[in-house]
Amino acid sequence: MTNATAVQAIAAAVEGTIGPKGLDTMLVDRFGDVTITNAGVTILDKMEVNHPAARMLINTAKAQQEEIGDGTTTTTILSGALVTEGLNQVLRGVPVARVIEGLRAGLRVALKSFEHRSRPVQDIQDPILRRIAYVAGRENEDIADLVVRALALIGPEKIQDRAFKLADTVVAQEGAANEVFMGVIIDKQRLNKQMPKELSDVKVLVVDDALEPEEIEDEALATEAGFTRYLQLQREFKINIEKIIDMGVNLVLVDRGVHDLAEEMLTDANVMVVSRVAARELRRAAEHCGARTVKRSGLSKAKEDLARYLGQAERVIEDEKLEQIRILGGAGKPMATILVGAATAEVVGERQRIAKDAASAVQAATWGGYVPGGGAVELAVARDVERARETVKGMAAYGLDCVSSALRRPLAQIVANAGFNPLEKVEDVLAAQAEREDDSLAINCDTGEVVSMLELGVVDPTLVKIHALKAAGEVAEAILRIDTIIKKKDEDDKTTDGKQMRSIDL
Repeated sequence: MTNATAVQAIAAAVEGTIGPKGLDTMLVDRFGDVTITNAGVTILDKMEVNHPAARMLINTAKAQQEEIGDGTTTTTILSGALVTEGLNQVLRGVPVARVIEGLRAGLRVALKSFEHRSRPVQDIQDPILRRIAYVAGRENEDIADLVVRALALIGPEKIQDRAFKLADTVVAQEGAANEVFMGVIIDKQRLNKQMPKELSDVKVLVVDDALEPEEIEDEALATEAGFTRYLQLQREFKINIEKIIDMGVNLVLVDRGVHDLAEEMLTDANVMVVSRVAARELRRAAEHCGARTVKRSGLSKAKEDLARYLGQAERVIEDEKLEQIRILGGAGKPMATILVGAATAEVVGERQRIAKDAASAVQAATWGGYVPGGGAVELAVARDVERARETVKGMAAYGLDCVSSALRRPLAQIVANAGFNPLEKVEDVLAAQAEREDDSLAINCDTGEVVSMLELGVVDPTLVKIHALKAAGEVAEAILRIDTIIKKKDEDDKTTDGKQMRSIDL
């Protein structure tokens, strides 16, 4: 009961955000700084939680975000409902083992039903993708348009690559205009203002290290041999910098710091240097330009060997207003950047999160199709689970009741957030779906009428639903199986004779 209460509290923290009429949550830290958001993953990530069961639920929701990029609120609501319904069955006298047995059977039926009801996306030009971006992007027209334009630029082959995440191409910037372009952004400026701010026909060197001479320990430097070695390393470093210049390199991206000598020589040679580039941006830039990253020791290679590490780009431009570098027309992997503008610094993070959700949802739909949104398909799947109950013998049938009840929860919460009676509206939709045999029927949150979500353009990626239910089932089973909570001993807790102490807090 303690674990169920903790899970219910987490679900209650995010359920008010679901649906078109969902409200925002204000998160306040100990210094009084405020974050206002509608994103379930942000709420879960930033809220202070101590209870172990609550942490399990939050970690499950984060796994949903990592895997699919959307659906954390749905995962949390389903998890809370499954645990609550499971607890209710246990309190009625149903053994936990039977509840879990039925839970597993119900989840199998539900997952097959989701797959059966999924509609395929025809291609990346399919207009349904814009609707998915619009819904996942919380009805932001401009963000939906940006995501769809990025799809067209990147192409179907790249979008289908499971290693590629469209959400990683999203960048939000205060004062920027909405834009999609082929290229990557480095969120840094050139090392100094004497370096060129714009380059054409660019040779790119990516140094995954510091652009500095090899280091010598202070103790060794105090000896004559150590000082001689220091001077030798300084000479070799200067030769390496001269080699970079002779090879025609005019853009150097560096993971860490840059030595003063290298900065001076490269500035005189009109080479743009960008230091302390984030690892993710460094990797994307290398892939886009077709460059291979090199360590500082690799700069000692012969010119013909080092040349194989260089990349190419058509143009490199520094935007002084936005304080960023753009690399355009790389010779490596084609990459698009979705630049989302924000009016103020306070909304930059939220705009970026919204755009990432939209991008993730669209890509998930291209992988696994889509289903009606608005809680419609969950209710249709709940009806399938209820029918399957007739084939299950014994008390395990009560576990299927947990699944069907949990699947009603998203629509009930969406309706409640819109200001309608959830009991009444859920029953209206159930009756309408059974009568018309249409799994797209749900509630129009503006009028309260039963309408087709497909006709209304409210659709969700199938994979979001499937993964959310799987994750919710796993965390619910794990929590329901917990019978005892015992405080662990500290690893260094020992008696005076060296034997470990054992204690149980009662």
